[in-house]
Amino acid sequence: MTNTHRKSDTVRFAFVLIPRFNMMALTATLEPLRVANYLCGRALYDWVFVSPDGGRIIASNGIAVDTEPLPADSRKLDTIYVCGSWDSEHYEHREMFAWLRRHSRMGVRLGAMDIGVYILARAGLLAGYRAAVLWYCIRAFSEAYPETDAEERLFIADRNRITIAGGTAGVDGMLNDISQRLGAPLGREVSNHVLHYPVRTSDSAPRHGISGRRGSMHAGVGGGIHLVENHVEEPLPIPEIAARLNVNQRKLERLFHRHVDRSAIGYYRVLRLQHALVLLTNTELSIREISVACGYSSLSHFAKSFAAQYGKRPRDCRDAWPLGDPAPVWPGLSTSLNDLRPVVNRTQAG
Repeated sequence: MTNTHRKSDTVRFAFVLIPRFNMMALTATLEPLRVANYLCGRALYDWVFVSPDGGRIIASNGIAVDTEPLPADSRKLDTIYVCGSWDSEHYEHREMFAWLRRHSRMGVRLGAMDIGVYILARAGLLAGYRAAVLWYCIRAFSEAYPETDAEERLFIADRNRITIAGGTAGVDGMLNDISQRLGAPLGREVSNHVLHYPVRTSDSAPRHGISGRRGSMHAGVGGGIHLVENHVEEPLPIPEIAARLNVNQRKLERLFHRHVDRSAIGYYRVLRLQHALVLLTNTELSIREISVACGYSSLSHFAKSFAAQYGKRPRDCRDAWPLGDPAPVWPGLSTSLNDLRPVVNRTQAG
């Protein structure tokens, strides 16, 4: 889209808030629009927070946002964003799904951020589209919705759909929208005001260690991460990984300990178990199928490893965030929950 925006135009957004939505993703998407209005002194963008029943919706960080009920068809909207997060994988609301489909037929652009992408997919609104999906969910999403081309991107604008992976990616997605709609100079000025530079494109690497674009990460660690991520179902022996990277195994282990605070084999194990946790919460696969998909030939070995990592049996983890839990827990790849310690000065390995 070129810069054809008239002074009288106001682009209207509706943000549909789902309980436990990701506040960072919402704020990152919203703030560039507010700053664009601020710099131009008029309402270039307008927005409303809505939910199926209206009222206060609680984000995953505990902050409450007041919402209006879903607006009627007669209310002009340009873009609708579904804002979800934990447990959006299983969210069902027939009336809201019908409302989204109705607005799609009316030509309204539909978008989603974070795990809200699952809601658009469940509503049948992403079939045949490309979609940006969070990196740790992408395999599970593709398993559940093979008709959608899931990609590990910051954001993707595909025809009348726009998906944002989550986190701070909303800043880049909206800076792109502002630049396309109102011109690159305003996009750059908004970027300066929110202290976001350099601006990332849809093709920018969303994280360390992906597709060979590893930034400041040591090449040996980045290359090792790339290999293990692409060999989850059929794990590679660590000596083979070291050989493929043309580094001896002892040095590879030192590099992993220095840069991710785990051994290479420990990192690999937690990565596979994280994948198992996502498959448990995001798909209907059986536990046996999930154990095989994560490279375990023995179901009992899988169950024992899973329980050691998460403190629960696999069958007790089919909900991403059970209602009885005060907050979700996601043990990280780089540190043990029982061994958190300050990072001391470390020099880059040679």
